[in-house]
Amino acid sequence: MADNAFSPLDRNGIAARIARDIPEGWFVNLGIGIPTAVSDCVPADREVIFHAENGVIGIGPAPAADAVNPYLVNAGTQPITLRTGGSYVHHADSFAIARGGHLDLCVLGAFEVSEAGDSATWARAADEPVKQVGGAMDLAIGAKRLWVAMEHTTKEGESRLVQRCLYPLTAKSVVQRVYTNLAVLDVTPRGFVVRDMVAGLSFEALQARTQAKLRRA
Repeated sequence: MADNAFSPLDRNGIAARIARDIPEGWFVNLGIGIPTAVSDCVPADREVIFHAENGVIGIGPAPAADAVNPYLVNAGTQPITLRTGGSYVHHADSFAIARGGHLDLCVLGAFEVSEAGDSATWARAADEPVKQVGGAMDLAIGAKRLWVAMEHTTKEGESRLVQRCLYPLTAKSVVQRVYTNLAVLDVTPRGFVVRDMVAGLSFEALQARTQAKLRRA
């Protein structure tokens, strides 16, 4: 099949692909951006407990437009719902959860991920005027696993999967898996290993869009 016969996933498609891989019973933090949509994609009969660092445990899918509670939001100030049994906690307790190894998984967006698992999630230059690290550093270190959700390339076509991050780092050697609009890749001692690709995309075409060296699973 020709390489131009594939269709990249949209942002909701990336979120749905991540949701498929989250096991029953995991306690999961969702970062700002693409990750926030993951809670919309988990079936109601599967128990996954979603956490937001602003102090919410048990996030459900996004509310209908006519059912928005302006006081119930995630860390990105997007309206959310609570699943049965959900709760609010103090901000300090919420960060104790994030930092204390209680989260099975954190899903973050990123600007770059290196083949060593370094993540750059919060700034595109050291002198960028607005610096909002938020809870990303705490989550990257504190969660048992870190998965990244992002577009495979920039709008200019530059790879976001790199040999070495050029943007300011959030944390070093923390990413275990990357989900992009083109593929799912594990970060291993050998570098990026391709687990899955969108239908119609060849390994060679994926490598051509990736600065770092890829390896087949």
